[in-house]
Amino acid sequence: MEQQFSRIAVKVGSNVLTRRDGTLDVTRMSALVDQIAELHKTGVEIILVSSGAVASGRSEVHSAKKLDSVDQRQLFSAVGQAKLINRYYELFREHGIAVGQVLTMKENFATRRHYLNQKNCMTVMLENGVIPIVNENDTISVSELMFTDNDELSGLIASMMDAQALIILSNIDGIYNGSPADPASEVIREIGQGKDLSSYIQTSKSSFGRGGMLTKTNIARKVADEGITVIIANGKQDNILVDLIQHPESTLCTRFIPSAEPVSSVKKWIAHSEGFAKGELHINYCATELLFSDKAVSILPVGITDVIGEFEKDDIVRIVDFGGKPIGVGKANCDSTQAREAMGKHGKKPVVHYDYLYIE
Repeated sequence: MEQQFSRIAVKVGSNVLTRRDGTLDVTRMSALVDQIAELHKTGVEIILVSSGAVASGRSEVHSAKKLDSVDQRQLFSAVGQAKLINRYYELFREHGIAVGQVLTMKENFATRRHYLNQKNCMTVMLENGVIPIVNENDTISVSELMFTDNDELSGLIASMMDAQALIILSNIDGIYNGSPADPASEVIREIGQGKDLSSYIQTSKSSFGRGGMLTKTNIARKVADEGITVIIANGKQDNILVDLIQHPESTLCTRFIPSAEPVSSVKKWIAHSEGFAKGELHINYCATELLFSDKAVSILPVGITDVIGEFEKDDIVRIVDFGGKPIGVGKANCDSTQAREAMGKHGKKPVVHYDYLYIE
């Protein structure tokens, strides 16, 4: 059978790898490794984004004093990350596959240079038949700079690595059209472009993860808009990964249909970087209208009514419309002082060029 995808990112949630008591489910982990190995042998390149470090460390450490949640997370993840990667190493070695650890954090995506460095590192791994195993570096990430969870991280990685699909494995079969606990609810099999889902989604979080279904769908939508198929499926189902790739029609999951319009790699980076915005550009009604027309337009000083915050050239800035609503992000072509000087004037060069602008 013809492989549908040649490069995929697979995100395994903590709720897939964790047993009821909060410790690591090695049997499940082993089954997932077998499936990844099977796909790897058919020529699919796989990037694995794996949670589970905290669960992995939980059973190792019995702290004498009561720890607050940040300390506990850092301690468990530091001990657990080593144990987790070691476990993966042993499991993949049985299949003759080498793995490499990539620990990353939100700031590593903030500048174009860091972003390309990471991309290069993982590209070299894939070229040499090594499976990158990515996790957030919880030991040094502080909560306000953290990813919402590994869903957000996996979206960034899929986008950065030009994967054709992102498979998010959770502990339910997909996105339901009601509460997953209600027997009348069914899994929505396909979600097209621009479909509003807020009425369906339950906001209750899964027990061990940080990201609920709402986070998952928001990320899935953004990644699908970049031309990548996103699949949400149940990681506890036997052989789920192989089935999703080899029997896509008959395997239960929610599939987000990707946009047919490819997005440039620079725009992909900018689309995921609103969390790093250093300042704001407020634009008038006319400029807002133009941005939402089907013309390719840059943000010119003449349409800018206010420049908020201090930023350097090449920093990410948020674009705010005439009604005060954030509508996108872009890479500044000048610093905030120059932007203020040019504000409202005709015939000046763009403050954000169209190629470096992402409108939500």
